[in-house]
Amino acid sequence: MLYGRLLSDHLEKNGYYTGFYGKYGVRYDDLEKQFHTYESYDRNNQYNDRRGYYYKTIGKDTVHLTRYTGQQAIDFIAKADTDTPFCLSLSFSAPHAHDSAKDQYFWQQESDLLLQNMDMPGPELGEDRYFEAQPKFVRDGFNRLRWTWRYDTPEKYQHSVKGYYRMISGIDREIAKIREELRKKGLDKNTVIILMGDNGYFLGERQLAGKWLLYDNSIRVPLIVFDPRLKKQKDNDALALNVDVPSTILDLAGLEQPKGWQGKSLMPIIKNPKTDFERDTILIEHLWEFENIPPSEGVRTKDWKYFRYVNDKSYEELYNLKDDPKEINNLAKDSKYANKLESFRKKTNSLILELSDDYSKGPSNLIVEWIRNTAGVSIIDPKPEYGWVVPEGAVTQSAYQILVASSEEKINNNIGDVWNSGQIRSNASTEIEHGGTQLKSGETYFWKVRIWDQDNRLSRYSKTQPFTMGSPKATITTPNSFQIDKIKPVLFEKEGTPIL
Repeated sequence: MLYGRLLSDHLEKNGYYTGFYGKYGVRYDDLEKQFHTYESYDRNNQYNDRRGYYYKTIGKDTVHLTRYTGQQAIDFIAKADTDTPFCLSLSFSAPHAHDSAKDQYFWQQESDLLLQNMDMPGPELGEDRYFEAQPKFVRDGFNRLRWTWRYDTPEKYQHSVKGYYRMISGIDREIAKIREELRKKGLDKNTVIILMGDNGYFLGERQLAGKWLLYDNSIRVPLIVFDPRLKKQKDNDALALNVDVPSTILDLAGLEQPKGWQGKSLMPIIKNPKTDFERDTILIEHLWEFENIPPSEGVRTKDWKYFRYVNDKSYEELYNLKDDPKEINNLAKDSKYANKLESFRKKTNSLILELSDDYSKGPSNLIVEWIRNTAGVSIIDPKPEYGWVVPEGAVTQSAYQILVASSEEKINNNIGDVWNSGQIRSNASTEIEHGGTQLKSGETYFWKVRIWDQDNRLSRYSKTQPFTMGSPKATITTPNSFQIDKIKPVLFEKEGTPIL
């Protein structure tokens, strides 16, 4: 698993020796400040064949990345000072497919005999109707493209699904070797092992591949906490989250969790599965803005799931997971569930605000400017200019996106039917000229904006500002938000008198 700089600092200050090996997964340039010892690596994208997984060496032998990562862990434990506690993080690249390769999956020779002389059962919900039920931006997106790489023929499907599980078996073998090294070192009785996947996965369900969407295929992951001091550990159906893992590690180390952390230690329910975990609803999000992956957000309880697509919130899905665990019957359009749907919308909105940090705040003080003649009757330039104040937490703006809509309903659903600028890489936040459909005098429009900060983190949208083209007066339309007329340095009335 991956844990942040703050967790590492806490452990190091309290005598822990820290290490990391494998796929770090996010951009971070100062790993030497986070771990005592580390090596960050992933599949090698210089190669579009098996060499993507086979480029690291142990001695003179080129080995699979899974074997390499396992050996790094074994060497770390072998060198460990038994009087010094340690926290070692391993992030295996497997079972990720190697996207640039035709065969996608590459496993170790020891796994060749697994799943031979049998056919893997086909995917659940693999019929056309489940794919066709998706909105067009999902059908045209990256989940579908990757399906064509891996699953769109029976031969590809068998190869890919077997390859996926064969690669997982390789990780299992390395964990067994690591546990044996702990035993030889005399550390097996007081070393807690936490195993977690970084995401769920579509294996052809709904004729999709990969992750990213908010069905349970994506958001549910394996999570095992093995504490050798406890006997007869049992499964637990509590709503555990990835942010709980750092909190659990600090609890195991006997350290206080910093204020502002949103995770909870899992140790109480590990020790006693009947303990009330006091969490009934979780926020689920995938907010990466990538052209071919639609971002989405929602909430999940034990029995219900609600989610919507960020860039068009009119696409909503609501499932009764107790009665419909495969998420087949979307209740969002059923009027009988209108109250429950509205309740989940509000819960999603409130959790987003509650759990957001200062970096997520949207722009404020929205301004619309345009040029008129001196009588204030006609608009000389029908393209207004937009402006806003960049939130303080962003430090500087690296990009922006403007939405202009013809109705309040559309802007509330993040639909810019008049203008959707898309991501514009610019630090400009004033005098942004309208670039969409020509605006009509007398018509009222609605607009808002969001920005990417200096570290390319995406903010929430600003509050919406309405404005009416051709309105004769400057008006305050929302708190701290203005609509004004702008006059160029020199304009001329019919009589030729300059206006400065």
